Amino acid sequence: MLTRLQRHYRSRHTAPTSTLVHTPHPYARLLGLTAVVLCGAWLGLLIVGSVRTPVGPVDATMTLRASAAGGTKINVSPLGALELDTHTAPVRLDVDVDQLDPVRSQALVEHPERLSGLQEEIAEDVADGATELAVRSCVAVVSGATALGLAVYRRPRRALAAGGLALALLTVSGISAYVTWNPKSVLEPRFSGLLSSAPSVVGNARSIVSEFDVYQKELARLVTNVTKLYDATSSLPTYQPDPATMRVLHVSDIHLNPASWHIIGSLVEQYDIDVIIDSGDTMDHGTAAENGFLDPISDLGAPYVWVRGNHDSAATQRYLERLKGVHVLDEGRAVTVAGLRIAGTGDPQFTPDRSVEPQGDPAERMAGIRLASALRDQKRAGTPVDIAVAHNPVAARETDGTVPLVLAGHIHNRKNEVLDQGTRLKIEGSTGGGGLRALQNEKPEKVRASVLYLDRTTRRLQAWDEITLGGLGLTTAEVSRHLPKENRP
Repeated sequence: MLTRLQRHYRSRHTAPTSTLVHTPHPYARLLGLTAVVLCGAWLGLLIVGSVRTPVGPVDATMTLRASAAGGTKINVSPLGALELDTHTAPVRLDVDVDQLDPVRSQALVEHPERLSGLQEEIAEDVADGATELAVRSCVAVVSGATALGLAVYRRPRRALAAGGLALALLTVSGISAYVTWNPKSVLEPRFSGLLSSAPSVVGNARSIVSEFDVYQKELARLVTNVTKLYDATSSLPTYQPDPATMRVLHVSDIHLNPASWHIIGSLVEQYDIDVIIDSGDTMDHGTAAENGFLDPISDLGAPYVWVRGNHDSAATQRYLERLKGVHVLDEGRAVTVAGLRIAGTGDPQFTPDRSVEPQGDPAERMAGIRLASALRDQKRAGTPVDIAVAHNPVAARETDGTVPLVLAGHIHNRKNEVLDQGTRLKIEGSTGGGGLRALQNEKPEKVRASVLYLDRTTRRLQAWDEITLGGLGLTTAEVSRHLPKENRP
């Protein structure tokens, strides 16, 4: 009897206490579930929601991030970043350019013609990476939300609900990004960091793609057409080179501009060039990866005489020495090419090497003095030199009185003068339009080369044509003929 009364008492006093347990409001439960889903999805993306993929010659990491504004951010460390308004959605695509792949970049250097298909290759790489990223992001978001839901609620049903809600939110974000996708956003990027000066340096993306492509394809044809026009309409009858005249093409400071080979090849064909003389700075940094850029020299249609510039390394020189049809001159070495005796010396300084302090003009003068001594030795040996070559005009001036003509470059500007003891110094501008340095200038640097006409008997300069082309993105050309003072009527 007592036990029955105790059970009755307990039932009357314990039942009401169970009604004191607080039941969450449905909106609060939904808000809590949403917070769990968002945190879990964010953690999932943070841990496994990224893809490392090749994009053209670089390796990049693509990641989806939570964002209120959406869009795409491309980080190019350490230069800065550029942001594109590609879409409106609560997710942002981050692309981190990690490093330049040496194998793929060297393949581009060795085969510049692949640049024409680089755009399609990059588009395919980005599409493949984006597809892999979409799959991985779905797995990351659902897994992260489900795992955190299980940890918080400790109920499989609630955890699965969190995973399903995460997948629904990601699907809605994807649809929003697809509907608002703006492919033209690449034409109006926002730059930050060191890249913030890029718009003023290179202009908008539309002009880069269209004008540079036209520039590189049409420049050689422009040279051909202007040359023919000059031959047909020249009003300078004071000097008409006959077929026996020796023709030398002087080029300099190409600085890795692949369009230069098309220009030089066209000039060789149009002017029937006997020999090409390059007074250096064919490269930009002198690295081994750049060496493949030199391969077209063997197919230019004329012997190629070369001296080292301050941007050409010893590795560059060794590579050129192995190329067919190339004559590398250094330390006063002389060769006879196409009936001309030519001697030259390489620049004593390699300025891209920041570990070595440049010695400046004194080193250049010493190189010029050694070249002048070699020229005197050649004359005493009965093999006088017709043309001397040095990269820096400071070195070239030291040959005054030892040779009729000395060629130089380096300053990216044409100069022509007769030195005190009778040697004519001809300094050529940049045949590569300054290379990539053209982008650093307010106005494009012009492309310059000269055709020298020499008498076959005396080996003396009779006249020269200066070819000047508009710089990067410009299509203007000028050909002008000049006579040395002693050859004017």
